[in-house]
Amino acid sequence: MLPLTPEGRTPVRALTIAGTDSGGGAGIQADSRTMALLGVHACVAVAAVTVQNSLGVSAFHEIPPQTVADQVRVVVGDIGVGAAKTGMLASTAIIEAVAGVCREVGIGRDGSIPLVVDPVAASMHGDPLLHASALDALRHTLIPLATVVTPNLDEVRLLTGIEVTGDRTARNAAEALHDLGPKWAVVKGGHLRSSDFSTDLLFDGDQFHELSAPRIETGDDHGGGDTLAAATACALAHGYEVPEAIAFAKEWTTRCLKAAYPLGAGHGPVSPLWRLSGM
Repeated sequence: MLPLTPEGRTPVRALTIAGTDSGGGAGIQADSRTMALLGVHACVAVAAVTVQNSLGVSAFHEIPPQTVADQVRVVVGDIGVGAAKTGMLASTAIIEAVAGVCREVGIGRDGSIPLVVDPVAASMHGDPLLHASALDALRHTLIPLATVVTPNLDEVRLLTGIEVTGDRTARNAAEALHDLGPKWAVVKGGHLRSSDFSTDLLFDGDQFHELSAPRIETGDDHGGGDTLAAATACALAHGYEVPEAIAFAKEWTTRCLKAAYPLGAGHGPVSPLWRLSGM
C-alpha cells in the first residue's frame, strides 16, 4: 500500500485528464476516488462531460480544447504533480491540445512527469466515447508521449487491428502497441475469460512481464480500467518504476473488484471503498 501523508502536510499530487461520469462509476470520479483513498491529492482537467448512468452513455459534451489545455497548464505551474493520466479525450482537437500542453509542461516519457495513457474509446456498454477520426491522433500524437499505455482488449483491437485471443496474440499486440512509441505497453487480460486467472502483459520493447491475479467473477466492474490507470499514476507519483507501479495497480484493482457493488439497473462500479472498511 502507498504511504499516507502525515496530517497537515501536503500529499503527493496526481493529475487526471479525462471525462466525467454522471453516474459516478468511471471517469474522473473513479480516478479521484482511487487517488483519494491512496492518499494522493487529485487534480483534474475535465475534457468532456458525459450523460451517463449504470445502463450506458446517452450523450457527451466536449470541453473546448484550449480550456482543457489551460487546466493542465495552471495546475502543473502552480500546484505541481508527480504523475498524470489521461482517460476519455473525445476528439482529435482535444487529444492534440493535451499532447501539446503535456510536452510544454514536461509531462510524458521525455519529461520529468510520468504519463499513463488510458486510451478510452468506448464505454463498457459499447457506447462510443471517442470520435472514430481521433484514433489516428491517439496512435500518433498522444500514445508516443506515454510512459505506459493501458488499453483494454477492445481498445487494443481498435489501435492495432489485433484481436487478442490468447498468449501469442497478446504478445503480438503488446509489440504492436510498443511500436506506437510508448515506453511501456500493457495488454490487460481481464476481458479474456479463458482461465481462472486474469493475466496482464507488460512490454518495454525488450522483455515481457506477466502479472496475474485470480479472476473475480462479477458483473459490477464499471470503472475498472480507470481505477487501474489511476492507481498506476499514484504509484508513479510516489516514485515507483513502471513494473512495480503496474503490479501495485493490479493488486489494488483486484481488491476493488472484490468490493464492487450493484448500482442502478445496470453495471455497478468497482470500489476502492474497501480501504475505509478494512475489508
